Amino acid sequence: MSAMTSTEATPEATPQRTEPSTLAGEREMLEGWLDYHRETLALKCSGLDEKQLKEASVPPSGLTLLGLVRHMAEVESNWFRNRLADERSAALYCTDADPDGDFHPSEADTWEEASATWRAEIAHARELAARHTLDELGTGQPSRHTGDPYTLRWIYTHLIEEYARHNGHADLLRERIDGATGD
Repeated sequence: MSAMTSTEATPEATPQRTEPSTLAGEREMLEGWLDYHRETLALKCSGLDEKQLKEASVPPSGLTLLGLVRHMAEVESNWFRNRLADERSAALYCTDADPDGDFHPSEADTWEEASATWRAEIAHARELAARHTLDELGTGQPSRHTGDPYTLRWIYTHLIEEYARHNGHADLLRERIDGATGD
């Protein structure tokens, strides 16, 4: 990414991203790519102020970087807490009145809260995943399509896909906000 400057920028240090090993075994490879994509999203948000993080910079889409972080907190929670571990955790931002509430931050919503929630969900996901092998079946919600449970391998693969797709969105949003580009 090119240099990013902003007044009242998010207080976090610039996130560091580690390239996944080209020689790792399967689990280390999957975890490496998932962490890489998690940190890519953090990089796309770094150095921006609250207003910029809430800016829907690619009209007519209402998508924002803050909304993406809130969405990925929901995704982490749903797949690891509810699908893998059957914790039956309530939605973080979505409600019956606004099923896409994660994508709709209000003026009162902050980067500090969203980032802390997202990071906490990532930490909890790592704890839950550490208790399972790649082939072990989750005990939570099964597939609504097949009724089958999910393996940790499937969840890792899905999360990598989910982050990769939304990091593409984040690329476009960030470039429109301040011109910063990069992988």
